[in-house]
Amino acid sequence: MTSRTRTLVAATVLALAPTALGAAVGATAPPAAVPPAVTLTDLPPIDGPVDLAWRDADPALFVVTQGGTIERVEGDTVTTVLDIGDLISFGGEQGLLGLAFAPSGELAYVNFTDGNGDTNVAEFAVDAAGVFNRDSLRTILVVEQPYENHNGGDLTFGPDGMLYIGMGDGGAGGDPERRSQDLTTLLGKMLRIDPSTPSGDVQYTIPADNPFVGHEGARGEIWSVGLRNPWRFAFDAETGDLWIADVGQNAVEEIDVAPADGNGLNAGLGLNFGWSGFEGNDVYNADVVVEGHYPPILTYPHDGRCSVSGGERARGEGAGSLAGWYLYGDYCTGQLFALGVTGEGTEMAATGEAFEIATTGSITAIVSGPTGEVYVLGSAGVQRIDPA
Repeated sequence: MTSRTRTLVAATVLALAPTALGAAVGATAPPAAVPPAVTLTDLPPIDGPVDLAWRDADPALFVVTQGGTIERVEGDTVTTVLDIGDLISFGGEQGLLGLAFAPSGELAYVNFTDGNGDTNVAEFAVDAAGVFNRDSLRTILVVEQPYENHNGGDLTFGPDGMLYIGMGDGGAGGDPERRSQDLTTLLGKMLRIDPSTPSGDVQYTIPADNPFVGHEGARGEIWSVGLRNPWRFAFDAETGDLWIADVGQNAVEEIDVAPADGNGLNAGLGLNFGWSGFEGNDVYNADVVVEGHYPPILTYPHDGRCSVSGGERARGEGAGSLAGWYLYGDYCTGQLFALGVTGEGTEMAATGEAFEIATTGSITAIVSGPTGEVYVLGSAGVQRIDPA
């Protein structure tokens, strides 16, 4: 698969005030409904939170700190269940960056930059009390990082039970070695692997239905290409659509959504999101050929903002009246936005309006909880977004 066409709105979010946005030619999306007012409820204090995960039948939230710990939060009680601070490089965009539990809840996978600054995906056994067995560490994947920034860091299990890993383009600025469109490297890609079973000389299996399996010179782990720094991404809990908040370069931030098929699977299969031939919808590196550019559903200019932090399409009982809205924020301004979405599959589009619903500290991530409640993480700690 190379590309699919859809009706899109290229939306521009203006700072500090909700503003109606013009629809693209041919778009038929109605005006967006106004999102509910919200309040932010503080959870117990945790320094440097960058990710949050949960597992079935466990009432706790598991919060990842960039400094190298995983904190189990149940009510007002916070317990450190893993500390790998001595294994990581820390600072800037480096550290312990992501966590995903296997569907059984008995294994957990983390994403961190090691002492050399390289990306490590590692597995840990987790007991019934939610404590990680550090001695069980199994390194699944190591990706060499040429620079200190654009490490990605997120990982999650998709609706198909496979592990998806977001990889940045390797860093510096402007994709200097043009890695994002290069199928011989894992940098600048979305990866998809089965971490449960080693295969050959690697500690995972490449699914046979990955789009570049068997292509000469291409890495079989690649699922999607053309990403700059997909710091946070998430699957829609209702539809299986894949939402990616891809951090921009100097001018434009973008949010991509890859629709799932009729079975709620295969979101993002073989898609090319355009970097570094494009930044958002604008040509960036004119020498980079992008075949089948799959455009973003939303772009916004900096204007004081600097880095998109995604993001969840709110779903489930816990989402309340936020259900159906895509929630995202900006790291620099601490603005929290709700994006209206219309249509399904390849006809999904922004409704033409994005609303600022709250402001907090620097936002590092927005993640949903076990019943659909949504949390914002950042310099203000962990806060639950509650519809008023």
